[in-house]
Amino acid sequence: MLSIPFFDDRADAGEKLAEAVADELCQLNLTTQDTIKPIVYALPRGGLPVAVPIARRLGCALDVVVAKKITRPDNLELAIGAATADGEVIWQKQTQQNLRLQKSALQQAENSAQSLLADLASGRPNVSAAGSLAILVDDGIATGMTVAVAAQALHLQQPAALWICAPVAPPELMGFLAEIADKSIILETPHPFYSVSRFYAQFPQVETAEALLCLQRQIEWRS
Repeated sequence: MLSIPFFDDRADAGEKLAEAVADELCQLNLTTQDTIKPIVYALPRGGLPVAVPIARRLGCALDVVVAKKITRPDNLELAIGAATADGEVIWQKQTQQNLRLQKSALQQAENSAQSLLADLASGRPNVSAAGSLAILVDDGIATGMTVAVAAQALHLQQPAALWICAPVAPPELMGFLAEIADKSIILETPHPFYSVSRFYAQFPQVETAEALLCLQRQIEWRS
């Protein structure tokens, strides 16, 4: 089934999401004394081009939480869980796997996440989510596995609040997102969903070099 794209590309989605996030912050009517420091956390690699306009709009730090899907060896498209580079893990509730294969799949996901985190290390700011408004951004949410494990990792840092923001997600995930975050800002919730890519006119793979450049660009608005 053909669908009309909601977004030209990730940069376009990021600009629209930045507007929505800024509007939400304005509605809070925070006084100077009450204001908590926002930090934007992207899920790389695809979430970084979306996150750049948001961090720029807020004039805040841009960091990453690296999470990878845990997949079955016989079906790399099927996520049975997700893991972060620093060892946070979640599993699909119905997951019943051979323990040896499950351990191997988990190790592969963690190794991949740690490798990507190392590749992006030089562009990361020295910040902590503790006491901040942590704004977790991805280019779209399909199953919710990676965003959930990333949210779990951020919660451990004890932010004042955690928002999950994405241009598009399935409507059936909205209740789940409300459970794992203080607020979720999702621009579009189309049904049927199928995949994130179908709602973008251009959705190329984001290479590591481009992802690193996104992080390095924050010197433009934080100098």
